[in-house]
Amino acid sequence: MFPPFVFFSVLRLLDIFVFSLLKDGDVVLNDRLGKKVRVKCNEDDTIGDLKKLVAAQTGTRADKIRIQKWYNIYKDHITLQDYEIHDGMGLELYYN
Repeated sequence: MFPPFVFFSVLRLLDIFVFSLLKDGDVVLNDRLGKKVRVKCNEDDTIGDLKKLVAAQTGTRADKIRIQKWYNIYKDHITLQDYEIHDGMGLELYYN
């Protein structure tokens, strides 16, 4: 029997491998006001690109959108792959 940390490491690697095969995935953004936005994006898209896609769906300007997870506010110039944002992941959507 494998130790638990080996099992979860293998599952994490499998998740990364499957996401890299898909090359595009759905990211769910919740604004906690009753609106959930599902956006199809690539792993090499930046957070700024994700904001533009969300802005197109919600009708809000991209510069008024803030995307974060817990207390981590995501920067516009960094890619989804760098932040390890994968298919089906839920993010928080705030309006500035």
